[in-house]
Amino acid sequence: MLENTNILQFVRLSGLPAALFVIIAIGIASRAIHSFTDQLGQRFTERRLLLQQAGTMIRFLVYFAGIGVAVALAFNLTREMWLAVGGTVAVALGFAFKDLAASVVAGLTILFDRPFQVGDRVTFEGHYGEITQIGLRSVRLVSLDDNLITIPNNRFLVEAVSSGNAGALDMLIQMDFHIGIDQDLSRAKEIVRDAITSSRYTYLGKPWSVLVNEVIEDGYFALRLRAKAYVLDVHYEKDFETDVTERIHGAFRDHAIGPPALLHRGP
Repeated sequence: MLENTNILQFVRLSGLPAALFVIIAIGIASRAIHSFTDQLGQRFTERRLLLQQAGTMIRFLVYFAGIGVAVALAFNLTREMWLAVGGTVAVALGFAFKDLAASVVAGLTILFDRPFQVGDRVTFEGHYGEITQIGLRSVRLVSLDDNLITIPNNRFLVEAVSSGNAGALDMLIQMDFHIGIDQDLSRAKEIVRDAITSSRYTYLGKPWSVLVNEVIEDGYFALRLRAKAYVLDVHYEKDFETDVTERIHGAFRDHAIGPPALLHRGP
């Protein structure tokens, strides 16, 4: 009981309402900053990723500044306080919030080491989608089927993560198309080339290519045409794939270029 009394004497009761108000204000400010940067990003598309990254850093500053103010309001920060309860509180919080602390440190590491950024399309532990928020505790990823996936920051320190665009608006897209080994390869390659270069979603400021090799597809020998081109904006990833695929399959049909099939050799 005495120990509890000694600890409680450092609590500034008159400052608790103000501290609670500051904590609530932190949450409101964080949401407002996130919403504001999203709106700016939709208006200034070419600066969207930069605005989202700036918003992430501002939220980190708001978190730390707000928490510092709340602590100053709720406690009498005297030398005696730190000597009396510092060790006890540190040990207690260490056990209670070790995972949270690890995630916070990992969040700072992500922010400065930048293995990925807000707006990046990443693959992590089988999940693929866009990073929408890097917070103190976790990273939020929205998959292409609009599922929100929350991943603790410390997981990124021990697992590999793949970033498709690494802070850029454009991203390399790879699409495979298969035809029979007896089909007109030159015409098929020309069709794929025309489809990716004429699509309105293609970014031609970076190299594109059509690669060909022989593979086994569904038990049949086939020729694989691999189209590699950059999409103008990662938000158009699936639109780009759909547009190019429709063009290629329509042209294959018009030129009677067939899929892989079992070939019978004569005697």
